[in-house]
Amino acid sequence: MSKKGILLVNLGTPDSPDTRDVRRYLDEFLMDPRVIDISPLSRALLVKGIIVPFRSPKTAKLYKEIWSSETGSPLLHYSKLQHKLLQERLGDGYQVELAMRYQNPSIESALNRLKAALVESIHVIALFPQYASASTGSVYDKVMELLRQWPTIPSVSFANSFHDNELMIETFANNGKKHQPETYDHILFSFHGLPQRQLMKCDHTGSYCLKVDGCCNILNDTNKYCYSAQCHHTALLIAEKLNIPKEKYTICFQSRLGKDPWVQPYTSEIVAKLANEGKKRLLVFCPAFVADCLETVYEVTEEYGAEFKALGGEHVQLVESLNDSPTWIDALEGMVLS
Repeated sequence: MSKKGILLVNLGTPDSPDTRDVRRYLDEFLMDPRVIDISPLSRALLVKGIIVPFRSPKTAKLYKEIWSSETGSPLLHYSKLQHKLLQERLGDGYQVELAMRYQNPSIESALNRLKAALVESIHVIALFPQYASASTGSVYDKVMELLRQWPTIPSVSFANSFHDNELMIETFANNGKKHQPETYDHILFSFHGLPQRQLMKCDHTGSYCLKVDGCCNILNDTNKYCYSAQCHHTALLIAEKLNIPKEKYTICFQSRLGKDPWVQPYTSEIVAKLANEGKKRLLVFCPAFVADCLETVYEVTEEYGAEFKALGGEHVQLVESLNDSPTWIDALEGMVLS
């Protein structure tokens, strides 16, 4: 019986927390023209001449803080669990493969395993709830680059985004309930940041993005492909599910790189603002990530936690990501079967 192929793709992780492996990972990641979308020469000078040499040792130290000798990085650990659980759920009629956009397991190796299994079709799920050219778009770009070299190409489909997937929203809400949101002074929905120029490229009208007040606040036909607008919609759905009033939560963006303006407000600035207002306890959702990783486990818990306490706050609590939640596996199964 011929099988249907499913390819799950997450962002990636170094092979180890050693500086050499982190350098290799950052080089591949940041040299992607969809990630740093400037001229090839400028990108090479910036990445290879400045960012990678100086950032690799620092980032390696951070990975060592979250690395497990048994399971490696949290992102790879939970991605493997998602792969295993989805395969078990779908059964023998499907072959599920896991890949990382950068480093290992590679997209090329995963596609080759699907080809060897003689699958009749390939459905690609980039594990980023909100669409962005630098994440989902990059995955599709790489998959198509590799597939076009095959003599015969099976039927291929892509899951564009799932920012409003009901079961995903339910999983985040259930994870949040465990921490009793009503006991916190304020709640943050902190998403990974992007340069503003990348948002503007998604505005096909050329007259809406960052030109209309509150352009991202409500999802509509004009901004439906906008990463920031999809982030706002995800946060709204989770907040509604938990009955969190609008005045008690803030949508913000973390992990800024470089001096160019990124989508705002920045999480670090919101954390400082709330501390200065006398807020003591913050609950933080990170709904751009389907698995806990450096940006959640370390950046939110450790870095923002330390900044908040230094300004008089008491506690920053991270809401765990989707990880291996059965409801999240239900969501993935639904994306396949639909």
